[in-house]
Amino acid sequence: MIDLKFLRENPDLVRENIKKKFQDHKLSLVDEVIELDAQARAAQQEADELRAGRNRLSKEIGALMGQGKKEEANAVKEKVSENAARLAELEEKERTLSEKITKIMMTIPNIIDPSVPIGKDDSCNVEIEKYGDPAVPDFEIPYHTQIMERFDGIDLDAAGKVAGNGFYYLMGDIARLHSAVISYARDFMIGRGFTYVIPPFMIRANVVTGVMSFDEMEAMMYKIEGEDLYLIGTSEHSMIGRFIDTINDEEKLPYTFTSYSPCFRKEKGAHGIEERGVYRIHQFEKQEMVVVCKPEESMEWYDKLWQNTVDLFRSLDIPVRTLECCSGDLADLKVKSCDVEAWSPRQQKYFEVGSCSNLGDAQARRLKIRVKGKDKSKYFAHTLNNTVVAPPRMLIAFLENNLNADGSVNIPEALRAYMGGIEKLVPKH
Repeated sequence: MIDLKFLRENPDLVRENIKKKFQDHKLSLVDEVIELDAQARAAQQEADELRAGRNRLSKEIGALMGQGKKEEANAVKEKVSENAARLAELEEKERTLSEKITKIMMTIPNIIDPSVPIGKDDSCNVEIEKYGDPAVPDFEIPYHTQIMERFDGIDLDAAGKVAGNGFYYLMGDIARLHSAVISYARDFMIGRGFTYVIPPFMIRANVVTGVMSFDEMEAMMYKIEGEDLYLIGTSEHSMIGRFIDTINDEEKLPYTFTSYSPCFRKEKGAHGIEERGVYRIHQFEKQEMVVVCKPEESMEWYDKLWQNTVDLFRSLDIPVRTLECCSGDLADLKVKSCDVEAWSPRQQKYFEVGSCSNLGDAQARRLKIRVKGKDKSKYFAHTLNNTVVAPPRMLIAFLENNLNADGSVNIPEALRAYMGGIEKLVPKH
């Protein structure tokens, strides 16, 4: 959510940003906010004048009563009563206008960074750099569920009966590999100075609306019936929510966390939810990075975060590339974002395995996450998040890139300590 004062003083810039996001249907919201803001400020000014007048009239009543001028004092009291009724009307008007303004402001997209490429959708995203040599072996690579089935490692049919499409059972070596990757990612990030956290897996509605746009909320979040609780779609939600309505000492920043959680997503409107496999699913586990920092440091942290993911995947012998998200592919709260994509030898193309985002002060403004500077001034923090690793999707890339012609799967040296020293998985079929 952008600053109302910024919109008031820079309406053309806000309109231009909306156009860059290809959301022209929101252009009229700028004028609507300006008009409502003018009404709210006028109401506030009149209310302030009445409050000042109330204090003055109260003193006048006291003086008149002290002089024995009861009738004149009663006349002034009637004036005070009239003003009180008007003040109550104005306060209600202020409240109503403020709610309307806030609701609209939460739908106006954040100002994107000048470096973001302009494009309508993800087809306009721009490749930044490749890491590792993408290879295609001289033997056929099966679909990832077929690889898993050779190890008796997955049961989609039973999961479908129990929970429906988009769920899975992982078993045996594949389940162990899944847990090993999560544990390795945890320790990898701890080794880079991040504090490990296991957060709440449910959050209240005010936190949900603080960390994401309304469109994202509708498409992603599962509501707990009868309670003010939602299942998290990623641990970023509860990690940022931890700082709601806080004032943080500037000297303690940045806060750098790596958090584990299960993630639950509707995937509403997503294509391919019924397709075989574990690429797009309703439930998965993830290791996340979250940073709360000073505004001038957020771009530096943005580059550090996506580089961490690249380094982790390369340590597991998986080629990756980074992809700059264009303006139309950015969620409304984001200032800048890039995807990390892993190489799929089977498909001979890259696919998304993580996303890094700088949200500027958008989340902090919604959740009132402030920083107190050395000069006692207060300002909003910047927040960032990035995927460390999110199996089982990551397992697709791992299995394909470490598969041998005989069906066995190599375990990279970095992961062996988490797999009981095993150097290779041998299929049962």
